Amino acid sequence: MPRPKSPLITRDAIMRAALHIVDTQGAEALSTNRIAAELGVKGPSLYNHVASRAEIIDGMRELLLAEMDLDLTNLRPWTVACARFARSYRASFAAHPQVVPLLATQPIESPVILGAYEQVFDVLREAGWPDDELFPMVRAVEYVAIGSVLDQVVRTPQEAERAFEIGLTAMLAGFEQRLLARQVP
Repeated sequence: MPRPKSPLITRDAIMRAALHIVDTQGAEALSTNRIAAELGVKGPSLYNHVASRAEIIDGMRELLLAEMDLDLTNLRPWTVACARFARSYRASFAAHPQVVPLLATQPIESPVILGAYEQVFDVLREAGWPDDELFPMVRAVEYVAIGSVLDQVVRTPQEAERAFEIGLTAMLAGFEQRLLARQVP
């Protein structure tokens, strides 16, 4: 049977199907065969668009990133920008909590995701943070957001959000004190 003139599927459709499977059936349900079935094609067809499961996971991460409000360009001070990043990150992951275990299984390799981190890093650099602390700071904020999403599974969303806000406020205050201490001769 000859190949169709136009592709039956796209990379974006693969990622959206994968996210739908994880959202509705859980992380353990993710497989190329299930994605292919969801799209009405055979499993090998996916490999014309993606190279691996890791790429599919990164693609789902990119979909979540697209849901986030990461326009930090004009937000100052840096604490306000970090708070927006954290809240937006949490909201996106809270809408798709089943994907969290998958994202925790592999390092971030997507240039799209790394570019989003650079936006946050630029705001922090401008505030005086040294480069060696940028990634650990952003990861710490992500840990609070992800922990809150996981907590939401066993508590009400409102309780989890309140705990997140308290933790985020305390973390940013601690970061602010750390930066002030670095600036004092």
